Amino acid sequence: MTTPVRKKLIEVSIPLEAINTASAREKSIRHGHPSTLHLWWARRPLAACRAVLFAQLVDDPSAWPDRYPTAEAQDVERRRLHKVIEDIVPWEASNDEAKLNAARWEIARSVAWDLGEEPPLKTSGKAILDYLQTKAPPVYDPFSGGGSIPLEAQRLGLRAYGSDLNPVAVLIGKALVEIPPKFAGLPPVNPKARTEAKHGQLRNWKGAQGLAEDVRYYGQWMRDEAEKRIGHLYPTAKLTDGSEATVIAWLWARTVRSPDPSAKGAMVPLVSSFMLSAKEGKKAWVEPVIDAKAQDGWRFEVKTGKLTKAEEERLKKGTKTGRGSNFSCVLTGTAIDGDHVKQEGLEGRIGARLMAIVAEGRPSRVYLTPTSVHEQIASKAHPEWQPDGELPHDPRNFWTVQYGLTTFASLFTSRQLVALTTFSDLVSEGRERALADGRTTGLADDSKALHEGGCGATAYADAVATYLGLLSSKMSMFVTTQSRWRSGEAKTAPGFGRQALPMVWDFAEINPFAGAGGDWTEVVKGGMRAVEEHCGKSSVGQIVLKDARGLSETKVAICTDPPYYDNIGYADLSDYFYLWLRRSSGPVWPELFRRLLTPKEEELVANPYRHGGNDAAEDFFMNGMSDALRKAADASRLTEPVVIYYAFKQTEAAHDGVTSAGWASFLQAVVDAGLIVDGTWPIRTEGATRLIASETNALASSVVLVCRRRATNAEVVTRAEFTRSLKREMPDAIDDIRKAGVGPVDMQQAVIGPGMGVFSRYAKVLENNDSAMSVKTALSLINRAWEEIENELDANFDSETQVALAWFASYGFEVKSSGELTTLANAKNIPDRALYDSGVFQNLHGKTALMKRDDLPADWSPATDRNLTVWECVQHTARVLNAEDGGGEAAARLVAQMGAKSGEAQKLAYRLFEIATQKGWSQEALVYNELAQEWAHLEDRAANLMTAAPADAAQGAFAFGGRNR
Repeated sequence: MTTPVRKKLIEVSIPLEAINTASAREKSIRHGHPSTLHLWWARRPLAACRAVLFAQLVDDPSAWPDRYPTAEAQDVERRRLHKVIEDIVPWEASNDEAKLNAARWEIARSVAWDLGEEPPLKTSGKAILDYLQTKAPPVYDPFSGGGSIPLEAQRLGLRAYGSDLNPVAVLIGKALVEIPPKFAGLPPVNPKARTEAKHGQLRNWKGAQGLAEDVRYYGQWMRDEAEKRIGHLYPTAKLTDGSEATVIAWLWARTVRSPDPSAKGAMVPLVSSFMLSAKEGKKAWVEPVIDAKAQDGWRFEVKTGKLTKAEEERLKKGTKTGRGSNFSCVLTGTAIDGDHVKQEGLEGRIGARLMAIVAEGRPSRVYLTPTSVHEQIASKAHPEWQPDGELPHDPRNFWTVQYGLTTFASLFTSRQLVALTTFSDLVSEGRERALADGRTTGLADDSKALHEGGCGATAYADAVATYLGLLSSKMSMFVTTQSRWRSGEAKTAPGFGRQALPMVWDFAEINPFAGAGGDWTEVVKGGMRAVEEHCGKSSVGQIVLKDARGLSETKVAICTDPPYYDNIGYADLSDYFYLWLRRSSGPVWPELFRRLLTPKEEELVANPYRHGGNDAAEDFFMNGMSDALRKAADASRLTEPVVIYYAFKQTEAAHDGVTSAGWASFLQAVVDAGLIVDGTWPIRTEGATRLIASETNALASSVVLVCRRRATNAEVVTRAEFTRSLKREMPDAIDDIRKAGVGPVDMQQAVIGPGMGVFSRYAKVLENNDSAMSVKTALSLINRAWEEIENELDANFDSETQVALAWFASYGFEVKSSGELTTLANAKNIPDRALYDSGVFQNLHGKTALMKRDDLPADWSPATDRNLTVWECVQHTARVLNAEDGGGEAAARLVAQMGAKSGEAQKLAYRLFEIATQKGWSQEALVYNELAQEWAHLEDRAANLMTAAPADAAQGAFAFGGRNR
């Protein structure tokens, strides 16, 4: 018997604003987030992944007409499911078992109903998990990257699998998804924990807590052992009172030979900022002092005290005179242009001078003038090993190459190379200690390695070493010349502040033993907190090294986050970490680290420098991505849609709705893979307020594509037939999107879904010359159809609203001659007196304007307005929603009285947002975006108010008095 294909919730409606709010907030979460274990680029928010997986697997109520026979019953159930999603997406819900179990049960119920069974008891978390583990489809992500999707599948109680071409990504995924469940619930094996247990300090170790405790213990041993071996390279600093203080960081400035002949070949500093602390009351800065007795005729001196605003602005500029590598000579003031700096760098003549020392003082940090002793000690570091490998000649992402820093080793000082090598080599020693301690505790040992599937003492020691290796690799973000000093926060900023390796002119060399941010102890603590709090609590998982084009799995639910055209060069960037991981983790994971560098040629990224130009790069991406998505579609079950994320950049928008080659090429790859785009949901990690207020084109951070397989007998149609289908089907689809709560800021991406659904269900759309229509052309036609639908919508509003809309599009709330209004009123066949009487416009005797919200009567009621207009419904609701004496409840009371006008008012709010955005009226756009997004909730509250109203109320429950025009 064939299981019927039922619509899933994600194909109809999701609470997008709640998901976006949680996703945006998650960006600010630092402590305990899984991303703190190790860097990976462009991770999707956990909140979004959790919500999308839930909606991908849970049936929409319309899929069960026998259980939910009416549209009203389906809406009620759909809103209940939305509430489940709203409960699980906040960060605080990540470990709330009550809320997570409620979500797991909903998935189990859909699975059970599909199988003709009854779901497990709601109250039995174990029964729910057991059911999902045996009956629910496994989730598979063939581009698993940083592991967000498999991790959230595990959190929802599902079997989680993933693969990636990149070994660094695979190791991160194993550490988050695969390893913790293997050793879940085990107590730590380290001597300290054993001693505490002997003395009665017993603890119930859950999930990965025991494993995390061991990593912390052996990490501390590594730190202490490293300090014994190389601590002499990290001296203390002498304070003005003669006491010693731990150095947090040494701040260095790069130097080049001055191009001015009068400087006599002196090396001069290239400094982007002289400020050390910009905190009020704690100002500290560096002053270059001309001193004939000093090396090269100058020296640095640290000063503290008060600064004028002009002085601080001068210091913030350092010796820079413009963007890029344009500086001035501190000795003569001569310009040092970028070409000179590059030439000096390529000739190997860029040096470095110690600029300042940051030390731990009491009660706050102190900034000290550099000394020759500290420079000499740093110069004594001689690394016995350094990472080999040339940096790619990719000027877009690797900026150091043009300045002569052409190898990975050149991104580190000698002292940093010694430190990182020491920590990397100590990983194997830490593993041996964990192995010996594990055997001492009686942990069974089959002598089988972790990479061979072992689960005894040997495999456990490998697991401990895996985390220690990842953490020592993460240290290279801090122990690097890519690290900067943040004067505003008075702390270091690690490398990879962007998805590139820029040229850093003045860098911070941290002390890995200082006990401050970025040192070894802090890195271990942060990474293990994430593992302890989020990993190993429910289902099993597996992450493997595999090209997505070689996918062979079957009967899985595909949810994936593939590379985004040319946005990020994952392979090239990850080599930075791969080289350190190969040294520390190669013996534990030989298959992952058998290559000298990460795979490049197979990587599905449109990289022009790798493929010999933009056209060849685009062809490679489209062909490869189509192949990979075709394999994913073949692997997926028919019962669930295929879900694909696509990340936008702000530059990918265009006014005609056609975006960059990346978006169009990606959609083309989806279509060529035999998939129908069934829906698009814009996921934002930036709040709508910030996007609109900054007057940028409000783009989602990523778009979730919901896809189904295209029928093998799909028909071929003409351009004209495709256009007619768009006009016929898109109006209802756009109404559904609005009802789902998609705000105006996200509509541009959301309407692509139904439009692409029409385009992609056909085998081919033929142009007039019989050639196949491209996705890029289809996107343009979809956008045009949307504009036409919006224009038709305007004509359906009442006459007063049509005039107000036209006036608003031209003048906003400005005062203009009343003759302008008469012209518009005549065009709509309505007397201007009626516009004044309606309360939409105000008569200013020879002049006129739209009634401002602040001037609207506070006692207005739709129930008593004899000439109710859609314009008034929108403006009054916006006023009440944001009024000090108003709010959601008061606004819902207005909505309850609007009747059929309520739906029209929501549509008008969207339209007003579009106009305000086009005009650049950011504050006005924010008002309508909030109102449109909130409208569905207001209607829910209005319905509850009406249900609660006395059935026999003589005057009607919502006749609250008010003005009677």
